[in-house]
Amino acid sequence: MKRAAWLLASGLLGFSSAASSAGFSLIEESASGLSNAFAGGAASAEDASTVFFNPAGMTRLSGSQLSLVLHAIKPTAEFSNTASVAAAGRPLGGNGGDAGNWTPVPNFYYVTELSQNLRAGLGISSPFGLKTEYDPSWMGRFQAIKSDLKTININPALAYKINDQLSVGAGLNAQYISAELTNAVYLGAGPEGQAKVKGDDWSVGYNLGVLYELNPATRFGLAYRSDVRHKLEGDVTFTGVPAPNGPISAEITLPETVSLSGFHQINPQWAMMGDVTWTRWSRFQELRIVRNTGITVGQPTIENWDDTYRFALGASYQQSKQLKLRGGIAYDQSPVSDAYRTARIPDADRTWLTVGATYQLSAKSSMDFGYAHIFVANATININNPSPTPGKLVGSYSNSVDILSAQFNHRF
Repeated sequence: MKRAAWLLASGLLGFSSAASSAGFSLIEESASGLSNAFAGGAASAEDASTVFFNPAGMTRLSGSQLSLVLHAIKPTAEFSNTASVAAAGRPLGGNGGDAGNWTPVPNFYYVTELSQNLRAGLGISSPFGLKTEYDPSWMGRFQAIKSDLKTININPALAYKINDQLSVGAGLNAQYISAELTNAVYLGAGPEGQAKVKGDDWSVGYNLGVLYELNPATRFGLAYRSDVRHKLEGDVTFTGVPAPNGPISAEITLPETVSLSGFHQINPQWAMMGDVTWTRWSRFQELRIVRNTGITVGQPTIENWDDTYRFALGASYQQSKQLKLRGGIAYDQSPVSDAYRTARIPDADRTWLTVGATYQLSAKSSMDFGYAHIFVANATININNPSPTPGKLVGSYSNSVDILSAQFNHRF
């Protein structure tokens, strides 16, 4: 088991970079949850993925349970030019192509029963990630070519059942982050250069949860995930630019979230669930990269993000002893306003439609399958290039996301 967890954590270094929730969140932490648009995430507690959504939910699981999850995420981000202006003496360039691509994102969860009222669990996942990559000669190349952010979150947790109605849980989050940013550098009418920034960091946070079971058919969950404060350290590398390479750093705080969820079993066939999640994206006000000398590399990018809410409703139907059908809908607010949208994160409000199923393979094993299509509102952009030129990037984005998920659950 330890070897499997370590291999998954190592593998996450190559994955987890396709944001599908607002900002650059990755809410894809289970296929069972995806099928219901993650409605009821902090209250459902149907499998070991509750380690992430609400550790208190582990008290609903008996024995030892394992969940292995794989998501395939395909964001689409296509820019349409309306009134962009080329940098002085340089060609305008094309529209950049589709800045998104298929990305696999795995999750691992394990829960074991230590005593009648005490559970321990481990989750390995990626709560944040982003990747956009344009054609190198596109018209927004002085703002962004490649933006790649990955996280790995290692989350041991404990849960305790206080009485038949109330359970509490807590977890520690050891989080790794790595980032790579590239863009073209304006050098006047001659050839263009390129800059690349790479950095990484480890930091820690925590998560807390409460599960209250009003009766055998109805339960509510409240979950909190703390912010995680990172100081990435790495290097800036220039190509074709008369500027020195060298060490840099950048500070970023990944935001805290609060989720309130409900789950109700209407009858033996039908169940309904809902969720409201608040994310403190207002912590992300600027992107500033600093040399060890204290000098800022280029111009800081003003972000001015806002706090957001995500609302979700879902339902499940037990068609037979082996088959449960699922569906859901969600509305995901974007933290990005029109005035501060950038080519690195051309985000906008999102509407989720999801379907899926759980199939019982045996008394101890089951499979979950889920599909989500995310409709992203059209996003306008109107920003000056970060160089001493009259160049501007003016246009709109047509965005969407498709997600396929599969999950294997086994009870020992």
